[in-house]
Formats: sequence, C-alpha cells, structure tokens
Amino acid sequence: MSDYVVSARKYRPQTFDTVVGQKSITTTLRSAISTGHLAQAFLFCGTRGVGKTTTARILAKTINCLNRNEQIEACDSCDSCVSFNENASLNVYELDAASNNSVDDIRSLIDQVRIPPQIGTHKVYIIDEVHMLSSSAFNAFLKTLEEPPKHAIFILATTEKHKIIPTILSRCQIFDFSRIKVNDMADHLAQIAVKESITADSEALHLIAQKADGALRDALSIFDQIVTFAGNNITYQHVLDNLNILDYDYYFRIVDASQKEDIPACLLLLNDIVEKGFDPHHFVVGLAEHFRNLLVCKDPRTAKLLEVADSVQQKYLEQSKVLDTHLLLRAIAVLSKADVEYKAAKSPRLLVEIALMQLCSLKDELEKKNPSLTQ
Repeated sequence: MSDYVVSARKYRPQTFDTVVGQKSITTTLRSAISTGHLAQAFLFCGTRGVGKTTTARILAKTINCLNRNEQIEACDSCDSCVSFNENASLNVYELDAASNNSVDDIRSLIDQVRIPPQIGTHKVYIIDEVHMLSSSAFNAFLKTLEEPPKHAIFILATTEKHKIIPTILSRCQIFDFSRIKVNDMADHLAQIAVKESITADSEALHLIAQKADGALRDALSIFDQIVTFAGNNITYQHVLDNLNILDYDYYFRIVDASQKEDIPACLLLLNDIVEKGFDPHHFVVGLAEHFRNLLVCKDPRTAKLLEVADSVQQKYLEQSKVLDTHLLLRAIAVLSKADVEYKAAKSPRLLVEIALMQLCSLKDELEKKNPSLTQ
C-alpha cells in the first residue's frame, strides 16, 4: 500500500510562523496568548484554502502547550503537543457543521463543554463551516457561547460570514482571513519543490499560484497534479499543457500585430487559439486583462500590482513603453464591450474578430482625433 501523502497534508503549517499570508492574524493571536487576553469565542472568516482551520488547530495546540517558546510557538515535545500531533488529544474537539448541524449535535457538544481538561488549561472546540448549522442549532448554542466555562474556548470557521446570525457574531472575536497573494504562494511552492528535490521554473510556479485564485490548498493540489504529469522537472510549458491555460505569449503577439495594424496576423492568431480548444470568450477576457496589465506598467508606482514572475513583468514593462495610455484605455473599452455582448451574439467568433480589427485600427483612429498622439 502506498504511503504517499498529498502536499496539502504533508506541508500543512504546524506553527504560527509557517502560516502563509496571514501575518497580521497570527501576530494578534500570539499576542493574545502571551498576554493572557484570550477571547472565549473566535470566528475565522474567509474563502476556501486560506488557512482558517489550520490556524484554529495551531491556536488550540499552542494554548495548551506546557513549554511555549519565546516566539509563542508550541514546543512539539510536551505531553499536550505529542497527543495533539498523534490526533489523540482530549482537549481539542472538532465538529464539521456541514454534516453535524442539528440541535442534537450541538447539545452533545454542550454536554462535553462541562468536562474540564485533563492536561493543559483549556478545552478548545473547533466548529468548521459553522454557517451550515440550522436555526434551532444556532439558538441552542447561543447561551453556551455567551457564558462558557472558563476552560472552554470556541473557534468557529466559515466561508460565508453573512449567513451567521448577528447574535452569534456579537459573541465572537472576528478575524477576516485575506486571499493569499500570488507571490506568497509561489514562494511557498518553491520551498516545497526544494524539499521534494523538484526543479521548477519560477514562471511555472507563478502560473500555478494564479490558477489557484488565492487558495493555497488549491495551489498545492495543482502542484501535485503537475508533478504527477511532469515528474521532478516542472517547466512553464508543462503547466500550460496540463491546465489548458493560454500562453502569455499569444497576448503579447496580438498586441504587437495590432500596433502594426496587421489584421491578418491577428485573425490567424485567433484561429490558432480556437483550434487548440480555447474558448474565444476566455481569450477576450484574458486580452482585456493583458491591456490592463500594460496600463498598470505605464507608471513604476503601479507596476508592483502585477502578480507575475519577474521575467514576464519585464516583458510587460517593455511592451508598455511603446503604447500610449489613451490607446490602452480605448483597447480595454473595446474588449469590455465584446465581453458583455459575447453571450448574446449569434456569431461569437465574428464578434471577437471585429474586436481585433478595431484594435488594429485604434492607433490610426486616435491619431486622426489628436495628431499630438502620433508616436
């Protein structure tokens, strides 16, 4: 039987310091532990894969650690930490509210709350997807949440904060987890690649991070998928092929062709993209994003907003130098209009081709309106 463990589990953070992209939250929690100002109810909110449950487990482990270090991290060697690491701790109780959302489930939890901890100072109750509790379960939980025993701490986690009733929210200390930045995810993937003796291109890791859309767990799942596909040498092309992503290079070539007013070249590039199985609508959206990135690169102060690899950012900077700001704004307007009209169009491909023809005519159009814009 294989002993393979997916990266999302194998490299799950075990200390506050290893949590990715949530420094302000982990700093606050460490400070609360060190000063003894721990709330008795926490609510962790945020999209999937940003570290809510992981942080809840680290908090539960650190609270009961008998030998915390100066950085307020668990020692991993005391009886409490050892039992936690072996999933045998009686001080941590986890409830999945998605499948245990009835009044009886909450009553069972409340009965356990009365029992004091055997090791350590607190019993921690982690309730995941708490928004899935029924209305009656919420009501049964209210009194205990407001006046729990001194040894009890509740950590509620949810992806849909708006579904939680105000009376629950008012009883919790609320932490909003942010989407994890692309650069932070790419750096984390690079560290894992080194540990696994995998060679990975920087561009490839950035592309995986972008595809994950702010969720580190998704990024790790995609990373595992690419490793299975490509082996121990991950390239940018491997990621493109496996995830069916359109290469940046197509957008750069389309912009170059439109600047030369080369309509046939643009149409041939579009045909190549369609023949490779890409949706023309996604191409329009991606091209609009490309022009937005070029606009962002016009000013060094905003260039840092690009969440791409350094080599790709350099390409954006070089191409943006030869394009006028007015042209970029007009191009974004043309593509935004095509995006809105795409679903209603009887001939979607023709709509995209017309948009490309308009892009090829923008330079001439702007020069006629304002001769001073002539490059």
